[in-house]
Amino acid sequence: MKQLVLFFMALSFLFSCRSPGNEDPVVEKRDTTITVSNAYTQLFFDSLALEQYIQQQQYSDTLANQFRSFYNARNYQYAWFFNDGPAEQAYNFLNMQSDYIAYSGDSSVYNPVLQQVFDTLKTGGHFVPLNNNDRLNAELSLTAQFFHYATKAYQGDNNLNAADLKWYIPRKKINEVALLDSLIAHNGKKIDSYEPVNIYYKRLKQKLLDYYAIEKEGEWQPLVTSEKKLESGDSAAVIAAIKRRLLLLQDMDSADSSWLFTDALKAAVKKFQLRHGMQDDGVIGAATLRKMNEPPQVAIRKMLVNMERMRWVPAEINSDYLLVNIPEFKLHVFENGNLSFSMNVVVGTTQHNTVVFSGDLKYVVFSPYWNVPASIVKNEIMPGMAKNKNYIDQHNMEITDYSGTMPIVRQKPGPNNSLGRVKFLFPNSYNIYLHDTPQKSLFGETRRAFSHGCIRLDEPRKLAEFLLRNDSTWTRSKITAAMNSGREKYVTLKEPVKVFIGYFTSWVDSNGELNFRDDIYGHDARIAEKMFTKY
Repeated sequence: MKQLVLFFMALSFLFSCRSPGNEDPVVEKRDTTITVSNAYTQLFFDSLALEQYIQQQQYSDTLANQFRSFYNARNYQYAWFFNDGPAEQAYNFLNMQSDYIAYSGDSSVYNPVLQQVFDTLKTGGHFVPLNNNDRLNAELSLTAQFFHYATKAYQGDNNLNAADLKWYIPRKKINEVALLDSLIAHNGKKIDSYEPVNIYYKRLKQKLLDYYAIEKEGEWQPLVTSEKKLESGDSAAVIAAIKRRLLLLQDMDSADSSWLFTDALKAAVKKFQLRHGMQDDGVIGAATLRKMNEPPQVAIRKMLVNMERMRWVPAEINSDYLLVNIPEFKLHVFENGNLSFSMNVVVGTTQHNTVVFSGDLKYVVFSPYWNVPASIVKNEIMPGMAKNKNYIDQHNMEITDYSGTMPIVRQKPGPNNSLGRVKFLFPNSYNIYLHDTPQKSLFGETRRAFSHGCIRLDEPRKLAEFLLRNDSTWTRSKITAAMNSGREKYVTLKEPVKVFIGYFTSWVDSNGELNFRDDIYGHDARIAEKMFTKY
């Protein structure tokens, strides 16, 4: 009984320090399959007892209202206890929490006193009975523990200020009460069917477990060669070690201990290079070998950083939406929540970062003008005008007004317009949009960070056709004509399409392949500095 007293004292301290959330949870449909009419236990308590407990623990209004909502819908039926002891979901929840701590490394949700109490509730295989008061305290403390766990595990670390980390996509909200309803209804089982995380999180979690296994093996030795490069037909002792490394990373299909650089090894190297966003020439040069030598701990931390980000984004989107992944230099187009197609993009340089945010795409603009930003006018156009009096005409531009002594400049529609033949607007305070470009050669580069912040598209016509596919007035030929008309034309979409400009340096693609990309803007490093003692 002394352990129970310590347990309740510890929980009182833990949860009385919880601060109220800044946002109300999303209103979701509650799972009401558990009611007094189909009660699995005859244990109930009075609503006054709950109010006394809330007051005693000094819970925030947010947490107090979660308690009231959950137990009121249950007619104050116990959720965690049978008449003769803890229900199955109590132990399953503790195991679920332990699994989360093991793979995430996040020990902040761990409560050793809670675990100890449940470990000692059984003596000699039999449950040690609790009196009514201790049982009610255990019931309510477990519920508080679940709300604490769910917020952290499924919504992310609230101590990480997303804006400070250059992330301006609003964090997803979860309904902890509805989630607890589901957990109780399923006895703590089948969590994959209702936990509020997206499929990318789940895929990356599995790959993270694979890397923990690799790390545990402890066989990661440096791959060393005096050769500047290794390619098909070469023979060297290090090639056998490279094959073992690529087999371990699942790029090589079968074991091969020979020293010969085979066609199978070339295919494995190309797969490795593709997964890391490198030129897939199948040749092991200095950059490829350096990437192969990165220890598992580097990949593990990168995955943990990206899993934290994935907790912030919606669990599931069933509508049309666009996702630009900045480090991948790709636009992914989703129709009804399923990937339809992808294309290469050019994003902002390290000096002119493309902002991580979300918006609603509302307009397609054919043959657009380019309203030149004041910074470009000051730093590029005005110096050009000073050197060449015909600069404006030669660049198909015009001065529409002046702001003091600075001209307000726009570039006319045409084949050499910096925005190309079409742009896509989702109004935002960052003045970022998607657009065509006359500089097509840049899409052949492996690392495509060349713009002033806006996002250039490799296949803008394809995106226009997708966005207007349900409008019979916009045929492919009409879209082509509008793009080449030389007259600016705005088209308002019948339904806005959500756009996410994201930043993910590790993910598992639709083919099940684990991908990594460079942290081009240093955003990973900022999160890692907060998440880990050292990076």
